Amino acid sequence: MSALSNKRILLGVTGSIAAYKAADLASKLTQAGAQVDVVLTESAQKFITPLTFQSVTGRRAYTDADLWGDEAHVLHVGLGHAADLLVIAPCTANTLAKLAHGQADSLLTVTALASNCPLLLAPAMDGGMYDHAATQENLDTLKKRGAYIIEPAEGHLASGLTGKGRLPETPELIGHIRLLLGRDGWLAKRKVIVTAGGTQEPLDPVRVLTNKSSGKQGYALAQAALDAGAEVTLITTPTSLTPPVGANVVNVQTAKQMLDAVLNESADADALIMAAAVADFRPKTLAKDKIKKEGGVPQVELEGTEDILKTVSSRRSDLKRLRVVAGFAAESQHLLENASNKLESKSLDMIAANDISASDAGFSVETNRVTLLFADGSRESLSLMSKTEVAEIMIERIGKLLG
Repeated sequence: MSALSNKRILLGVTGSIAAYKAADLASKLTQAGAQVDVVLTESAQKFITPLTFQSVTGRRAYTDADLWGDEAHVLHVGLGHAADLLVIAPCTANTLAKLAHGQADSLLTVTALASNCPLLLAPAMDGGMYDHAATQENLDTLKKRGAYIIEPAEGHLASGLTGKGRLPETPELIGHIRLLLGRDGWLAKRKVIVTAGGTQEPLDPVRVLTNKSSGKQGYALAQAALDAGAEVTLITTPTSLTPPVGANVVNVQTAKQMLDAVLNESADADALIMAAAVADFRPKTLAKDKIKKEGGVPQVELEGTEDILKTVSSRRSDLKRLRVVAGFAAESQHLLENASNKLESKSLDMIAANDISASDAGFSVETNRVTLLFADGSRESLSLMSKTEVAEIMIERIGKLLG
């Protein structure tokens, strides 16, 4: 996750049972290449120890005892000024109140006052504390000052009650962190549309014609564009994947629905990346009821589906802002020849050709091996790498095409 590589993240941990999740967050951020410094409040140490965080980050974890040590006159300033982002997760109602009123009675709160980086808060508390008027007023105050708030999740709470107050899981927290760190990236103020997944063409109320696309490459492209600061619309078919935090998600099923969504979103988009595997054919007639095997093997007549890229190409003159259109050529034979023909026939600016017959690339797996072909005739072959890495390279190339 290059978006987190070498980023200095200051993680504040306060007195909540959810503090155990903060250890996982610190670990995952470190694995992603971030340098994580942790500051625990006195009450946080009732739930988890500094040694836990030192073990997963490889860096010193700080407590209030350090505030009164030899480094006290500069420690909070050094921590606050060195950080790219201050995250407090979990953040209790008590700490929210202190931050809102400018109290500085702990190493964490005095560091928050001294820092000049973005502040991301993940409230976590029990019962009706989050919905209480005092807590909501404190949150409003902090938002007006520029703090970013991650809404707590609903579910089973430590008290046994059910309600809003749970700290979100680590992947969601990291998604918010990536979104905030990338907001001023080189694609800031650009809108990028990404399509993902395999379309589904109904045969009857139960069955569909579809393909093996998992949507992983498209979702990776959406995340990479978000990391670069773009406004991202993800047009996706049904999949088991979780959309990246910050993406505007449009759910579709069929090729026709995807076409309508692409045309609607392209009106104010700068780039379109068609990573979805769109069905070329669909049943000509949709059976009203489930087809029963007692009736024998049905004869299914097919018809062609809408060609999304060709339709977009025919309307490029009306889509004044759309400067880059990229596609994929998933082929099992004559890879570069077919990709080159698709690049030219559909007036694409870039196409990623991948051999779906390879066991380590293409559908379902975590890796991909693609060749990028450009409208100017140039080509770039990428070795076998993760779909995340493929996505980052493609987004970088699209950024260059956008200028």
